[in-house]
Amino acid sequence: MIELLKHNLAPLMFMGLIIGMIIGYPAAFSLAAIGLFYGLIGLQLGLIDPIYFGNLTFQLFSVISNDLLLAIPFFTLMGAILERAGLAEDLLDGFGQLFGGVRGGLSYAVIVVGAILGAITGTVAASVIAMGLISLPVMMKYGYSIRHATGVIAASGTLTQLVPPSLVLVVLADQLGKSVGDMYLGAIGPSMIQIALFCFWVWVVSRIWPEAVPALPPEARTLRGWPLFWKCMRGMVPSLALIFLVLGTIFMGLATPTEAGAMGVVGAIALAWLNGRFTWPLMIQGMEMTMRITAMVVFILIGSRVFSLVFQGVGGKEWIEALLTSLPGGQVGFLIFVNLFVFVLAFFLDFFEIAFIIIPLLAPAAEKLGIDLIWFGVLLGANMQTSFMHPPFGFALFYLRGIAPREVKSSDIYWGAIPWVFLQLILCAILIFFPKSVTYFLEKP
Repeated sequence: MIELLKHNLAPLMFMGLIIGMIIGYPAAFSLAAIGLFYGLIGLQLGLIDPIYFGNLTFQLFSVISNDLLLAIPFFTLMGAILERAGLAEDLLDGFGQLFGGVRGGLSYAVIVVGAILGAITGTVAASVIAMGLISLPVMMKYGYSIRHATGVIAASGTLTQLVPPSLVLVVLADQLGKSVGDMYLGAIGPSMIQIALFCFWVWVVSRIWPEAVPALPPEARTLRGWPLFWKCMRGMVPSLALIFLVLGTIFMGLATPTEAGAMGVVGAIALAWLNGRFTWPLMIQGMEMTMRITAMVVFILIGSRVFSLVFQGVGGKEWIEALLTSLPGGQVGFLIFVNLFVFVLAFFLDFFEIAFIIIPLLAPAAEKLGIDLIWFGVLLGANMQTSFMHPPFGFALFYLRGIAPREVKSSDIYWGAIPWVFLQLILCAILIFFPKSVTYFLEKP
């Protein structure tokens, strides 16, 4: 019995982790508790030397001293300030007027603004909530199908996952041991493809079900000519300038992601001040939100380091590698299994939990199979983006349900999400069968 336990402690530890996640106990504490519990068992069975636990100090110190993780509070604070400064309202108003004369015009506006806002806010929750509060009442007012309206709002909010400078890509780059700049370059192609797919679907709906996406009546389109042009520019140019300030400095090698994030915060404060919307209560609310998210991330990361150290000590790394690399089909079999596994996990776990717990277990096997880790990271980001939309567990749908008017049924939100889930699955298929969609910009001098 003891020998059986010694040879299967790693699988038992992994099962204990899954059970803890399903029960719903906070991830950070369940990770640390499971790690320490199985660490004590490993000590009793002679699988781990007591000296080995001295590595725990260095592991925890590496979390605190990781400069790259400083980008997380900076990007979060930048998004929190801009979300509360009314930038989304200006963008939607301008683009709504610009596209309002065509069928589905408001949907096109939501997609474009969702991409810009996603690049700025960095979190799906902030993007979906902001877009839902602003655009859903307007779309319902002008006769848009509720299912289509809720679907396009939730889908445009999930663009945050892939559009650089995404916070998701920063974390994936850190966990995969790759450059954040390379991860951003790899995500440019998939982001453009996804936006194009979303716009194409709106065009299809406008042709097949025109009554679901009516054009705005002439009296609602109050701006034309130069006034309309300047209104769009007033909303878009500051946003694009801020995105360039962050992305451009990273791509040109002028700043690290952390430094670029700090400049982004300064730029966000400047934009809010220039629009006359900067207040100290706004700043305090943004800092409170940043503190909560950053604390959550750090505690999950500390717990995952405790779990990972013990898991490797009892032979977990070798067990996972042997399990994944022996799957039938080689690279293809590995990718199918991993994508299905992550897709299901994302129903129940937050992105940070998946990134800090699961990705470090998958990366060595992917590298051993000769898979490009930048491409692998972007594919996983697109996969998790899909799970944000999948009814009935998608987090984006929960966020939208929380702020939608009472007359919007949950069933409408769920049915409205389905076409967009298929569009995101098409994106995943494109990334798998056409790797150049990720690597194209990476290979450019």
